[in-house]
Amino acid sequence: MEQQKNIYFLSDFHLGTPSHADSLVREKLIVQFLNEIEDKAAEIFIVGDMFDFWYEYKYVVPKGYVRLLGKLAQLSDRGIKLHFFVGNHDMWMTDYLQQELNMPVYFEPKEFSWNGKQFLIGHGDGLGPGDKGYKRLKKVFRNPVCQWAFGVLPPQLGMGVANYMSRRSRAKTGSSEEIFLGEDKEWLVQYCKEKLQEKHFDFFIFGHRHLPIDFRLTSNSRYINLGDWISFYTYAVFDGNNIQLLSYQHNDHKIIRNH
Repeated sequence: MEQQKNIYFLSDFHLGTPSHADSLVREKLIVQFLNEIEDKAAEIFIVGDMFDFWYEYKYVVPKGYVRLLGKLAQLSDRGIKLHFFVGNHDMWMTDYLQQELNMPVYFEPKEFSWNGKQFLIGHGDGLGPGDKGYKRLKKVFRNPVCQWAFGVLPPQLGMGVANYMSRRSRAKTGSSEEIFLGEDKEWLVQYCKEKLQEKHFDFFIFGHRHLPIDFRLTSNSRYINLGDWISFYTYAVFDGNNIQLLSYQHNDHKIIRNH
């Protein structure tokens, strides 16, 4: 890491929902945040569900999001390393971000190391015990034949179907996302514990859960969930030694308490 530079982690913007107007307000706030951290950032990780739905047809990408994509292009051109992990809402990424933003796209959790600290980073969907229905559905969605079949549909029809399914998914989850279920019932906590049996990680960084969580797994290992930019406006920042989970809501940075 460069001296005096930080690494930032954000996730779950879900741009495009629940309306264009609401999404635009959120997008402008995210861009404002990126403007403020630009001079302090060595790398920026977007850990999934940047969009509420995304599909890259051969010659078509979903319209909109020009402010955020333009800002990310500016950051990339400036030499700030960008990373993107696909989420369950934008898993059908191909090479658009790589070509336009020089932004690598990861489809599975990936290990990183900075200053001797070991990280495991991923979106978090389909990890740990439980949620067997979604895990089966994810295999279908990730199947190349199924992706090709969806791409055959006209974009207007395909986007309509996808947006309907996305709304159903959010309605099913509801407010339960905002409640910490306890160590034994949080699937990502269980997943982190399983991974610690195989290898030490100082920090596990995930999204998907939509709840800011800073959970101490052991005396020297923590699970950080990044929350979202719908209700909490949260992000994590690593300064080379330690990591903090903070809120940007109304431009007021607040430390999120540990669970």
